[in-house]
Amino acid sequence: MTELAQEIVIRPGHTARHYWSGLWLYRELLWFLSWRDVLVRYKQTTIGVAWALVRPLLTMLVFMVVFSVVARLPSEGKAPYAVLVFAGLLPWFFFASALSETSNSLLANERMITKIYFPRIVIPLSSILVSFVDFVISGFLLLSVFLWFSFYPDWRAVFVPLFGLLALSAALGPGLLMSALNVKFRDFRYVVPFIVQIGLYISPVGYSSGLIPEPWRILYSLNPMVGVIDGFRWSLLAGEFSLYWPGFMASLAINLLLLIAGLAYFRRAERSFADVI
Repeated sequence: MTELAQEIVIRPGHTARHYWSGLWLYRELLWFLSWRDVLVRYKQTTIGVAWALVRPLLTMLVFMVVFSVVARLPSEGKAPYAVLVFAGLLPWFFFASALSETSNSLLANERMITKIYFPRIVIPLSSILVSFVDFVISGFLLLSVFLWFSFYPDWRAVFVPLFGLLALSAALGPGLLMSALNVKFRDFRYVVPFIVQIGLYISPVGYSSGLIPEPWRILYSLNPMVGVIDGFRWSLLAGEFSLYWPGFMASLAINLLLLIAGLAYFRRAERSFADVI
C-alpha cells in the first residue's frame, strides 16, 4: 500500500487562513525538534536528567534557610514550609526555563529558517515541550517531598494539569514576543535573564502571596505568575491555602492578554524572519 502524500500550496493572501491546518501537518517536525533538544540538553552530562531534580531541590533548601529559618516567614496552615516552597518552585522553574529557551529558539535554528519553509511557531513550541519534560521530572521530586513530610494533597490535586496549562500559556505569550523581538533586536537576549531574575523575587515562590497587604494584592496579582503559583498551591496544599479570587482573575486576564499579544506579534513578524535573521 502506498501512503497518501500531503502537500501545502502557498498562495499570496491565503497563509493566514490555512496557518493552523498547516501547523498540524508539521506536527512530526515539532516532535522531532523537541526530542532533538532533549537529547542535546543531557548529552555528555554526568547525572543526565537528574539535573532537572538537583536545581529545584537546592533552590528549595536555600529558600527554606533564607525565608523560613532567617526571616521566619510563616507557611500556610499545617502545610510544611518545604511543601509550600516546592509547590511554588515547580511552576516557576517551568516558566523560567520555557521563557529562556523559547526566546532564543529562533536564533538557535537560524539555518533551518533561512533554508526551508515551515510554520516558524513550531520552533518555540518545541522549546516549550522540552521545558515541559523537566517539569514532569520535577513533579516526581514533589511527590518525594510529600512522602518525606507525610503531607498529601486532597481532591483539589485533579486541577494541577489545568494550572500546568496556565503556566504554559504564561510562558508562551512572552516567549513568542521575545523570540520575535530577538530576531530583529539582538539586545533582547539580555532582557530575558533580567526578567527571570527579577521575577523570582516579585513572584510568591519563597513565600505565600497571603503576606502581601490587602490594598496591594490586586496590583501584585498583575504579575501573571502569581495566579499560576497560587493555583498550584491551592491544588496541592490540601485546603491549607485559600485562593484570592479577585487577584487570580486579574492574573488570568494579564496572562491571556500577553498570550494574544505575543501570538499576534509573532504571526506578523515571522514573514520577515528569513530575511532579517
